Amino acid sequence: MRLITPTLTFIFISLLSFQSMANQQDPWEDWNRDVFAFNETLDYYTLKPVAQAYRNVTPQVVDDAISNVFSNLGEPVVIVSDLAQGKFLDALADTGRFLINSTIGVLGVFDVARHMGLEKHNEDLGQALAFWGVASGPYLMLPILGPSTVRDAAGFSVENLALSDINVGSQVFTSDELFYAMVYGKYLDIRGDLIPTEGLISGDRYAFIRSFYLQRRDYLVNDGEVADEFSDEFEDEFEDDF
Repeated sequence: MRLITPTLTFIFISLLSFQSMANQQDPWEDWNRDVFAFNETLDYYTLKPVAQAYRNVTPQVVDDAISNVFSNLGEPVVIVSDLAQGKFLDALADTGRFLINSTIGVLGVFDVARHMGLEKHNEDLGQALAFWGVASGPYLMLPILGPSTVRDAAGFSVENLALSDINVGSQVFTSDELFYAMVYGKYLDIRGDLIPTEGLISGDRYAFIRSFYLQRRDYLVNDGEVADEFSDEFEDEFEDDF
């Protein structure tokens, strides 16, 4: 009894501390949970069935090629993010990746640069904003797009505005329909790749995904110099997706 009572007290205090931390990170939890429920319903009836069918009919080599193409299309954002954080050697390497994969790699279908020793860096404008001292702000569940924070949502918006400007200025895509088809295709490819990891999610799905997302972003912002309890299980599947 002497051991049980202090132990229960410790557990109770720990749970209170955890709840307090969660409240600070997620002050809009009621709203976020409503959006999460909407996203889950939309995913269940629309995106997931298509993604499952996509996985069933698409050979792995073709799936890898599609993932490579979308990864290559995102390299300019990575390069800008490198430069914004003063990572000039990384920017040089990522520029080389983009040029090599866009040419020798046939518009990114083949990740030739990786076989030449140029590994991909996972950078985005959200991380660049963090480098310049912008706080993450509250956790934010975005309709359709999923987990984010105020800072990451701002960075994501700038990235997509830039992509739209490139589209308009260079006529990369000949129509809005083709542009949005490409965007849908990207998220379909990501959703298909995430299906095998769903069995690893346990308990409260909302809380699990929130915890994973925040820890993962903290890990990326600090270039891996933090403890990340999820990285071993999820690193391979989520490396290019978040």
